[in-house]
Amino acid sequence: MLQILFDALSLGSLYALGALGIALIFGVMRLVNFAHGDVIAFCVFALLWPSTDAMAIVFAGQLPWYLLVPFVLFCGAGLSVLCEIVVFRRFRNANPATMMIASFALGFVIRYFLLMLFSSRPKSINLLPELSQPVEIFGARLPLLQLITIIATMLILIGLTVFLRRTRFGLEMRAAAENFSMARMLGVRANRVIMGAFALSGALAGAIALIFVAQTGTADIQMGAAIMLMAFIATVIGGLGSLAGAVLAGFLLGAASVVMQVMLPIDARPFRDAFVYGAVILVLLFRPQGLISARGTKERV
Repeated sequence: MLQILFDALSLGSLYALGALGIALIFGVMRLVNFAHGDVIAFCVFALLWPSTDAMAIVFAGQLPWYLLVPFVLFCGAGLSVLCEIVVFRRFRNANPATMMIASFALGFVIRYFLLMLFSSRPKSINLLPELSQPVEIFGARLPLLQLITIIATMLILIGLTVFLRRTRFGLEMRAAAENFSMARMLGVRANRVIMGAFALSGALAGAIALIFVAQTGTADIQMGAAIMLMAFIATVIGGLGSLAGAVLAGFLLGAASVVMQVMLPIDARPFRDAFVYGAVILVLLFRPQGLISARGTKERV
């Protein structure tokens, strides 16, 4: 049971961080940023820059971890802010469907940029191999990386909660998420708040990239798509615009995936995701506004 719990928390951490990154942007701009998964892939391939050789490790092998982590977080934040300035700022007054299509197009631009530089062949990255050493906790054996993932996610969530509730900038972001037009009338600077939301979302994408590549040891151009899909589902289940709901739903999806992998018969395990999505449909049938609905969410849906 402890092993299942740690597995669920580890997988749920990835989904929760992804859902939180999407919910931050949606809360401020009412935009579901489908390019978020490609930002994750970009952060992973930043570890290989500027080499394109399959086994070459540039930053991952030369930078110590206390410089490597800020570097990847900065790559994610910088790319997200650049996307906001170059693309999304032009669509602020457009309808949500236009912005969503723009995010799809932006995702393809990032993906094919990586394809042009690195080709479609997966690359091997031996990032912090010492984290694969097993540790024993109350009789359950798990990789050190899994424990670090859970702890790091909890610290990120606590830090983000304190930031949003205890700082002036966090208060401005919450006010903009509640009623952006009214917040601007009261003196909240729109560009500053939106760029801050994109920077935080990009930094979360960088954190996911570090965790994911350390777990898999592989850099793949398509690697962000699966996380993006589950993160988007978690955002919808949690309640569009609700940060707490996105995090809760992310952990619940991780727990559902792990439990079904254990409980389903062996022949049915390849269809685990179908059962997970079936459970998602049931949740939305009985609570379409999400587990923790934000104010005005029903009208937006």
